[in-house]
Amino acid sequence: STGQVACNTCHDPKKAFTDSPLRTSEGIKKGGKALTGTRNAPTVLNAVYFETMFWDGRSASLEDQSQHPFVNPVEMGLKDYQHIMKIVRSDPEYAKAFQQVFGKKGRDITMKEVQQAIAAFERTKVAGDSPFDRYFYGGDSKALTDAQKRGFDLFVNKGRCVSCHVIEQTQALFTDNRFHNVGVGINDIQQEVPQLAGAFLQAKATLAEVDVKVLSDKRTSELGRFAVSRDFEGLGAFKTPTLRNVAVTPPYMHDGSLATLKDVVVHYNNGGVTKEGDPVNDFLSGGIRPLDLTDPEIDDLVSFMEALTSPQFAGLPSGARPKEEAKK
Repeated sequence: STGQVACNTCHDPKKAFTDSPLRTSEGIKKGGKALTGTRNAPTVLNAVYFETMFWDGRSASLEDQSQHPFVNPVEMGLKDYQHIMKIVRSDPEYAKAFQQVFGKKGRDITMKEVQQAIAAFERTKVAGDSPFDRYFYGGDSKALTDAQKRGFDLFVNKGRCVSCHVIEQTQALFTDNRFHNVGVGINDIQQEVPQLAGAFLQAKATLAEVDVKVLSDKRTSELGRFAVSRDFEGLGAFKTPTLRNVAVTPPYMHDGSLATLKDVVVHYNNGGVTKEGDPVNDFLSGGIRPLDLTDPEIDDLVSFMEALTSPQFAGLPSGARPKEEAKK
């Protein structure tokens, strides 16, 4: 890139491949200030299992996804890929590696090989072996605390979290790889949605233009999956994120608007509104409705999500609860 921003600026291995605690990611600097996008950086961990990439699923593969940040004006900010190609073709280590892997050198190396290399690296970033895995798949009854066991029961039953954050008999991605409007972001612009959606359809933006628009314009960003699919069912809908290592990657939701996991559970408990009694948006997904969880049940559910952290990230700061509660 320009040298200011790398892939691991937003997907830092030391932060479970996110840029926690930033609410939304920061790109190149202009006028001495970093440009800020509209979305919270999703983890790269287990992305090999995701069916689409980005919060709105605008890329169908890791290979396709890898090319976009380079030329997005609010991310790495390059005008084109020539700078990347110059580095890859001239750096001795890269040149040797690309020759060994792809049998290509010099101008024969293209962005296709660069994309394949990045995607191949990302596919190696798999994280499991959490206390939950040892309990549910390994049969270790002591791997979870009593609170976490109660939280697991709530996750599967009363809380209905498992409807989207899927657990199967042989593995758990904690995502259904689908898109849902859960009442975040779009609630703030719901009066403008018809006009925004209509203008977007009229503009007939290409996917490349969408890539720029959703990271540079907050209101357009909140259209969610609709910006890609042009299907009204996608209004305000975003991809279900994996919950693996979620306790150590605050803040939460596509826009980073909820500071703690407790805030997230309260939002769902209220039926898709962050403040109880606020109006629900017209496009809210059908399964989002009040859960009637008690305060102790909310705490247990949060405790369960703390059991989804892999050992290599267990030492990271927790975003599960407000700091004043965490100290108790």
